[in-house]
Amino acid sequence: MQKRSTKASAAVERLNKRSGNLYSLSCRPDGLFALVLTTETGHLEPLGSPQPMDQFLLFVNGIDPPTPKRISKLDVAFRTQLENK
Repeated sequence: MQKRSTKASAAVERLNKRSGNLYSLSCRPDGLFALVLTTETGHLEPLGSPQPMDQFLLFVNGIDPPTPKRISKLDVAFRTQLENK
């Protein structure tokens, strides 16, 4: 269970950095995960319903999708060479 909750908490941390909001993770005894948003007034607002790990990660990443990774010119040239062979 520890590894699973670490993966979920890392996803929530990345969401906090991307969005600038204060989200937190709620781990339930039945093994489901829930996302909670702390509002400006300090109230906790649950978002969505409790979900299993894979669905929770998709839900969290769908709230504020990550920016695409930058690809250097060298990476593009290398991929082009691989495709030509």
